Amino acid sequence: MLMSSNRLTWWKSLWATVMALVALVAVTFAGSGGRSCRAAEANSDTMIFGHRSTLRHALTPQVLRAVDRGLHWLAKRQNANGSFGSMNSVAVSALGGLAFIAGGNLPGQGRYGRNCDRVIGYVLSQCQPTGLIAAPNDGAPMYGQGFATLFLAEVYGESHAPSLRQKLQRAVRLIVETQNQQGGWRYQPMPMPADISVTICQVMALRAARQAGIAVPRRTIRKAIAFVRQLQNADGGFSYMLGSPGSMMPRSAAGVALLFYAGVYRGKALAAGVHYLLSVRPGTPANNAYNFFYGNYYGTQAMFLAGGKWWSAWWPAMSKTLLARQNANGSWRGNAGFSYGTAMALIILQIPDRLLPILQK
Repeated sequence: MLMSSNRLTWWKSLWATVMALVALVAVTFAGSGGRSCRAAEANSDTMIFGHRSTLRHALTPQVLRAVDRGLHWLAKRQNANGSFGSMNSVAVSALGGLAFIAGGNLPGQGRYGRNCDRVIGYVLSQCQPTGLIAAPNDGAPMYGQGFATLFLAEVYGESHAPSLRQKLQRAVRLIVETQNQQGGWRYQPMPMPADISVTICQVMALRAARQAGIAVPRRTIRKAIAFVRQLQNADGGFSYMLGSPGSMMPRSAAGVALLFYAGVYRGKALAAGVHYLLSVRPGTPANNAYNFFYGNYYGTQAMFLAGGKWWSAWWPAMSKTLLARQNANGSWRGNAGFSYGTAMALIILQIPDRLLPILQK
């Protein structure tokens, strides 16, 4: 029997409504960090700063299993006060929180949402009226300042919780006020001869804060760019400080990442830096430095942002190396301990997911 015109119109209208609801559910789930949504995202091509970068084979079953095991281990090792590590380090705790966010977890959201919430509580408990975020035993607090401000900015950008805004603003203000005349930062919260390692921590924190809606002076970023440009060597790599020439992988990864996060997406300096990084990619002798996790944390972000052939050449070596380094219990050991190494490895392995807001470009 043929369907009447009115009934046909009714069924078409109903079908359109159902499909619209399905689409709405899909969009909502995409923001929840669901694994199936991340897999679909990984199967697409994405334009990253003008380059075509395919993530089709980035999140292999082996990588996903390694991440699941690592997150499970990290969650079990969290201290009662929400921190990580035997010293309750703000830096390591913030990195642990970033590892959870990179897996799609936020307070009240995701398998490790509660763990993420506890990290937030700990980091906020270490916020001082001056804007400094540091535990009593943090000997080089500006590392923790950078990582903690980045962590709070990523959480605030997703939640816009009023309780975070004031402390985040104070943290940003302290970073701005402690920049030295050349444009960099050092271990202590005061203007002093700067190094590239601490400086990249602050630039990433400022970038994340600005994306989350916190005001950041443009002059501060311009000075940071000028500082890091002075550190670049003829081979494309970067020195640690002004007057201390010599390129090494960790400091060079920090330099390239700093340029990207400061808004420098093209130019000879950036091209030379990316080319240098490729020459010291995972698997090469130069990549097995003491600061392996620190260097590859920035190196992988830099190559992800570079996209194209640079990412395609970097990621297989990076993921293979990290999978081989994972311990039987799911952890990784870094030079600052197991919690540090595991957090860093998890952030690196989840970069293709693009669930950290700072990578969603």
